[in-house]
Amino acid sequence: MKLVLKTKVQGYYLDVMEAFDRQLFEALAPPIGKLEIVEFTGSKTGDVVHLRFLSPIKAEWISDITDHGQDKKSTFFIDEGRVLPPGLKYWKHRHIVEKIDDKSSMIVDDITYEGINSVLTYLMYPALFFSFYPRKMIYRKYFDHLASFDNTL
Repeated sequence: MKLVLKTKVQGYYLDVMEAFDRQLFEALAPPIGKLEIVEFTGSKTGDVVHLRFLSPIKAEWISDITDHGQDKKSTFFIDEGRVLPPGLKYWKHRHIVEKIDDKSSMIVDDITYEGINSVLTYLMYPALFFSFYPRKMIYRKYFDHLASFDNTL
């Protein structure tokens, strides 16, 4: 199943992608439950993101960054789940930043996932949607702040 969310933010597309670091990752943590970032090595091919959910469920999530790249209009990286929480069988998240102009970009969260069966795959959609939808507000606030900070330098 596929879930795609698009968010317009302030900032040049290459600068926006450069800000996909541990600090942004921490800001994007779901507001419900407790999460520990065990390992975050970056957003380039070969990097690893390892999360430990402590509540409301206990689970490990390890994603490998399997590809990254850029051209004159967009930049991206892909994380694919190696160790997934119970119920999830497949996870591929394309993080894409598209150039709108020199001062704004579109962040695209393009997620393909599969539950352990078709019923669970469909039942997970609302939970994933409501887990990822708050990112839109977080992205806008985060990058508006960075853009205003850059303008003061």
